Amino acid sequence: MSSSSESPAVSERLVSLDAYRGFTMLFMASSGLGVSQIAKEHPNSPIWQFLKYHTTHVAWMGGGAWDMIQPSFMFMVGMAVPFSKSRRSAEGQDKRSQLLHLVWRAFVLVALGVFLTTGSNKQPVFGFHNVLAQIGLGYVFLTFLAGRTPRVQILALLGICVASWAAFAVTPIAGPGTDYAALGVSAEQAKEAVLSGFWGHWNMNANFAAHFDQWFLNLFPREKPFVFDKGGYQTLNFVPALITMILGLMAGESLRSERAPGEKLRWLLKAGAICLLLAITTGTTICPVIKKLWTPSWAFYSGAVVLWVFALFYWFIDIRGYQRWSFPLVVVGMNSIAIYMAYQLTGSWIRSTGRTWLGNTLFEGPYGGLMQSLFVVGVLWSFCFWLYRRKIFLKI
Repeated sequence: MSSSSESPAVSERLVSLDAYRGFTMLFMASSGLGVSQIAKEHPNSPIWQFLKYHTTHVAWMGGGAWDMIQPSFMFMVGMAVPFSKSRRSAEGQDKRSQLLHLVWRAFVLVALGVFLTTGSNKQPVFGFHNVLAQIGLGYVFLTFLAGRTPRVQILALLGICVASWAAFAVTPIAGPGTDYAALGVSAEQAKEAVLSGFWGHWNMNANFAAHFDQWFLNLFPREKPFVFDKGGYQTLNFVPALITMILGLMAGESLRSERAPGEKLRWLLKAGAICLLLAITTGTTICPVIKKLWTPSWAFYSGAVVLWVFALFYWFIDIRGYQRWSFPLVVVGMNSIAIYMAYQLTGSWIRSTGRTWLGNTLFEGPYGGLMQSLFVVGVLWSFCFWLYRRKIFLKI
């Protein structure tokens, strides 16, 4: 990881991309704005229950706004690749140097993912479902697709869809006597995460990717053998997650093309419509929409949402020229790795410090979670603003 004292070239940056990245990171750092806590006080309010759905993770199938954070992050990684590659070529870096850099970047991302997964444990915890590790595992393959024809990129995307679907579909479904409790699936979770019929190939912690992790993760030193991930996340999610990153790559290359801005906007909207059609088709016929396994139907569903939300940012900021309002988001978006690491490492400390200096009363009651979230976001934004004012941009 390095820091730069010079602001990246304006001509090679999309303000809308920085703003969208900043919006995503601040949404993540908000921890759901304490909405679920408020919703408990209003169990019969459709508005609060709607907001709760979109600020918490779904149990297994489907997904609201909160579940779009990781797809947004991965999509934007793909979008940034053409810009990064162009900048490095303009700086005179040869192909060998660029290859070494991207391999190093992939390694660092995976290492940071393992570091964050380990947390305060007494020994390293080798888990690879963290978003940074997931990006790192697929990053080299993604960059090899940069600059290829759209036909090649689409064929790669579809090949990943078919291969990842087939791996689950040919794996035998867990039998009726399966002890899901021993696989970390509670009785409450089983109501949504243990599916019937053909959908059973994607049951929580009893699927192809779960079987792989029960072998793969036990190759690493552990305090006790790995049996399941309590959230149902798996290492092999990085393979279908490449669908999301390839969509971002294609969007980035479209935006760097010589097309008129209106054409670029139409490309984003059409791509989103195609993804939604594919999501509906696949999600009702061949596999359920599950984020925690990144099923192809989920990749298309989330891809449609992300493409359309980014299209809105692009239209409003880069086409219409309304940029001034986005400055608070851009400040964060230009230091996304910094705020992500700061949130993961210091979020709890910021909360406890707030209680120490501002008192517990402010953070108690139905709206205490909201105040706590706003405090954390304020501190982290101030940190990013401090970096921005000093032209420090952390990058890998």
